[in-house]
Amino acid sequence: MTDQPILEVKDLQTYFRTGKGVAKAVDGVTFSIQSGETYALVGESGCGKSVTALSILQLVAKPAGYIAGGSILLTGTDIAALPPVDIRKIRGNRIAMIFQEPMTALNPVFSIGNQISEAILVHQKVSRADARSLAVDMLTRVGLPDPEMRFHEYPHQMSGGMRQRVMIAMALACKPEVLIADEPTTALDVTIQSQILKLIRDLKEELGTAVLLITHDMGVVRENADRVGVMYAGRIVEEASQKDLFASPSHPYTRLLLRSIPARTERGKQLAIIKGMVPPATDFPAGCRFSNRCPYVMEICHSDTPTPYSVGPAHQAECFLLKNAPHHFTSDEDAPGTPPSAVDAETTALQIDNLKMHFPIKKGVFRRTVGHVMAVDGVSLKIHKGETLALVGESGCGKTTVGKCIVRLLDPTDGSIRFKNQQIAHLPRSLMKPFRRHVQMIFQDPFSSLNPRMMIRDTITEGMETHGIGSSKGERLETARSLMIKVGLDPEMLSRYPHEFSGGQRQRLGVARALAVSPDLIICDEATSSLDVSVQAQILNMLKQLQSDLGLSYLFITHDLSVVKYLADRVSVMYLGRIVERGTNAEIFDTPKHPYTRALLSAVPQVDEKTGLKKIVLRGDVPSPSDPPSGCHFHPRCPDARPECSQVYPDSVSFSESHSCRCILH
Repeated sequence: MTDQPILEVKDLQTYFRTGKGVAKAVDGVTFSIQSGETYALVGESGCGKSVTALSILQLVAKPAGYIAGGSILLTGTDIAALPPVDIRKIRGNRIAMIFQEPMTALNPVFSIGNQISEAILVHQKVSRADARSLAVDMLTRVGLPDPEMRFHEYPHQMSGGMRQRVMIAMALACKPEVLIADEPTTALDVTIQSQILKLIRDLKEELGTAVLLITHDMGVVRENADRVGVMYAGRIVEEASQKDLFASPSHPYTRLLLRSIPARTERGKQLAIIKGMVPPATDFPAGCRFSNRCPYVMEICHSDTPTPYSVGPAHQAECFLLKNAPHHFTSDEDAPGTPPSAVDAETTALQIDNLKMHFPIKKGVFRRTVGHVMAVDGVSLKIHKGETLALVGESGCGKTTVGKCIVRLLDPTDGSIRFKNQQIAHLPRSLMKPFRRHVQMIFQDPFSSLNPRMMIRDTITEGMETHGIGSSKGERLETARSLMIKVGLDPEMLSRYPHEFSGGQRQRLGVARALAVSPDLIICDEATSSLDVSVQAQILNMLKQLQSDLGLSYLFITHDLSVVKYLADRVSVMYLGRIVERGTNAEIFDTPKHPYTRALLSAVPQVDEKTGLKKIVLRGDVPSPSDPPSGCHFHPRCPDARPECSQVYPDSVSFSESHSCRCILH
């Protein structure tokens, strides 16, 4: 790296005119990035990270949004004041961006090849044939299988991981000097995330690109960033090298963010939480903006604004505790213990045997069945009262389909589902009402699962009214208010509609709605996938406490293995419609047996724990369940595959009463 930064942001101020006044989304941000360096911006939703990125590219929505002050220097030239015609020559050429949601960032009516070629033709003086050749080459370099065919496909024909790789190919097509990656791996499986991050690292080293990485995943930061800026309420409150930040975090906000991360070492304890929420950008508190949430607040914090204090070489933080000397935080930060969940091993809450869900594939004028999508193909699970069973695996392996079969949103093709010893797999829907009160589901996409035409108070109280819970409308409304407080939301928000909430807030509303009818079993389908670590910690603490108080059972469907480490009692690993390994939390994480389980665990970015597993980057994506590979379904991607793996599906091998896997190597 050279001493001259590629990108310098100095005292950037980006404001928005709103009905409640001027929102100071970014209010004095300063940082720089050198060639070949990765600078990570971290913080909760609403801190201004994405607005900072959009400001650099002048993509802030006008006329409401505007850059009120500061400068953005690209190799010494201030691009903040450039006219639109000049910034267009830079955008996508010298500075490129990978957006958070590739499906909405890609144009659905143009082919993948057309969209990548367009960027090349706009910025480089090449023929259409050369642009096509360069586009195919980029698709090859980002690891997309059969790039010549993919060139002609459309975004909806690709998986999430493939679309994200297309976004990277488009961003890097013109070999930019700066790459802005805004949550590039959010909602991706850990295996695909590992592929994407390795790809960005490799291309960064090859091209010398400077990377601005925006994320809330501290594990991703630990393994990929060179320097880190911690952002809160429109300002960078701490900046340090990645090594120094994790070794000695100095701002209380940084410390609490790191302590909010779930881990096995926190099992049996409540996760540290950051009380309250990020203040609205229209109403930042006087003095230190973190003062209303800080456990170490002093009188001066409410009146004076702290300046950056030096903690060490290239390490500074805005906190009065550091004014005279580095502050030594006391051990009274330790979070209180959570009463352990009382698992009743004698009482089975839910038992599934040989569950199958095959969707017919129909073609032709007469809609004849020509095949089946075997989404779930012989799954067996058991959940005891008061127990948390985690069902993990990549997208497309059938986890969500299992959950929908349990609540009978889907009618299983075959198999048995027993809830409290009652067979419900093929129970007529007219007889399902009593059962539905006792089993609730928190869905993966909180926006599509909330009725956009219903106020939140009606959404939460609807289930209570249907099942006759509460003697009056007023009592049900009071219950809704208490549930809003439990999930960390203001009860005054009950009169709002779903579109008025952020993604994380909508997920909390889904939890509140599920709890409203006092269920015995809750199926959590990626219930914390879209939440900041601080909010995630609140939800996990709440779920653990409710389990302890009410004896709830959870089926936790997730790809976030750090959550599984903290929350789950037992784990089942699923691949292409079948369970490939099952065991207790300790057995799965300490002695994984199946190559797929080991690949999943090795791909998880670590903050401080070491798995002892070598990084395994799996090839390709999960195969189609309509045409699964012969023999062991995992063998085309398995690093340990043998010729006989493609011939027969392996039987289950037991290592203990609770631990087994299906692999020919054992």
